[in-house]
Amino acid sequence: MGNPLPPRERMKLPRQKMPEQEPTERRQNFAEVNLGLDELLARREALRCLECASPRCTQGCPVGVKIREFIQLVLEGDYLGAAAKIREDNVLPAITGRVCPQEHQCEGNCILGKRGEPIGIGYLERFVADYEREHGGPALPPKAPPTGKRVAIVGSGPAGLSAAGDLVRKGHEVLVLEALHEIGGVLIYGIPEFRLPKEIVRQEVENLRRLGVRFQTNVVVGKTVTLDELLGREGFDAVFVATGAGLPVFLNIPGEHLCGVYSANEFLTRVNLMRAGQPGADEPVFDCRGKEVVVIGGGNTAMDAVRTAVRLGAATATIVYRRSEAEMPARLEEVKHAREEGVRFQLLTAPVEFLDDGRGWLDGVRCVRMELGAPDASGRRRPVPVPGSEFVIPARMAVIAVGNRGNPLIQSTTPDLATTPEGYIRADPETLKTSKKGVFAGGDIVTGGATVILAMGAGRRAARAIDEYLRTGPW
Repeated sequence: MGNPLPPRERMKLPRQKMPEQEPTERRQNFAEVNLGLDELLARREALRCLECASPRCTQGCPVGVKIREFIQLVLEGDYLGAAAKIREDNVLPAITGRVCPQEHQCEGNCILGKRGEPIGIGYLERFVADYEREHGGPALPPKAPPTGKRVAIVGSGPAGLSAAGDLVRKGHEVLVLEALHEIGGVLIYGIPEFRLPKEIVRQEVENLRRLGVRFQTNVVVGKTVTLDELLGREGFDAVFVATGAGLPVFLNIPGEHLCGVYSANEFLTRVNLMRAGQPGADEPVFDCRGKEVVVIGGGNTAMDAVRTAVRLGAATATIVYRRSEAEMPARLEEVKHAREEGVRFQLLTAPVEFLDDGRGWLDGVRCVRMELGAPDASGRRRPVPVPGSEFVIPARMAVIAVGNRGNPLIQSTTPDLATTPEGYIRADPETLKTSKKGVFAGGDIVTGGATVILAMGAGRRAARAIDEYLRTGPW
């Protein structure tokens, strides 16, 4: 059909706003904040696409989704066709449509963003994925004939799931091993329900199961079974290590041992997997109802933690971040939502001590004011303490959300697996091959903490390299 509007008219159309729960309502529940576009809003947004001959949006997508083509199908009203087009390159569209930082990737490359707002690619991706799920789920894509080759994938996060979807379609037998009791990795334990409903993740996992991927939970590779045993007695032809970066980084300041001080990993995992936000649940986390909560950090994980504390009934929920808001790495939408929900921002501030109430429990956070100096290795201006500026923020619970490292378990039980000085697995950036024959690695366990879609891109590259290795043999 084609776009009925000439390009000049398309550029005048405003970006459609995402319907949301009202802040006063959503701060009291764990239901999803963004409510999704309806058909009318989706068609209006699709009308804005300029149908570029060489789409920069696709060039900015780590998994190479054919964005122009799927938006054209939305414009034609073929929503199931649009979902199928996305799934050619992305096995988790309902997830990436919700949590991908599109503003730095596909939408960041959109030509419309040069003079105004880019097209809402993430909104449209979520719309067609939700439409597909509400109308019977995806049709199974064609699969290659069985190859007789077996691949073990360690970790069921975005890198592992993406690799599994591609490999099973290439005809290989795929088993995904997960250390925890539910499949999904960081998608399940690390992202709150109000941003990514767990039922969405479970449905995407079920789609992979229907495709032929097998899953096994409660398997801690490095303890339950080693890489050598997977490649030996278990009979796998290749292994893809996609365990993520789940080892929290701490501040190494006095008082970190106090009761009421959590890492963001532990706090969010307890809330997500032990259902702390549900009525009648046991208390897997500190009861912060009516109490002061401080979250240290400025990324998406910090926003997830502080907004979770709000929903658990905190009297005050404060972000403490050592730089200014301009340097804050969290998505703009997450910062906006946090402010609307009453989160306080204590910027240019760094904690120097957690204070003891005399009984081993947290009573406050001693902080120091900061000012920005010369840029550091990240390109952001380095924060420098202001002498004599110390002050105390009252707090009964604190959450440390300043980053993660790779869990060393697999590396420590696999001596011939080369690692970096920081403890990440060394892998070729293109083939993701490691120093150990038959073992590939990708995602956060190689690069350090990154985004869901970058991990999925690594999973796709790994699947291509594993398929080539299984079919040709040479390492």
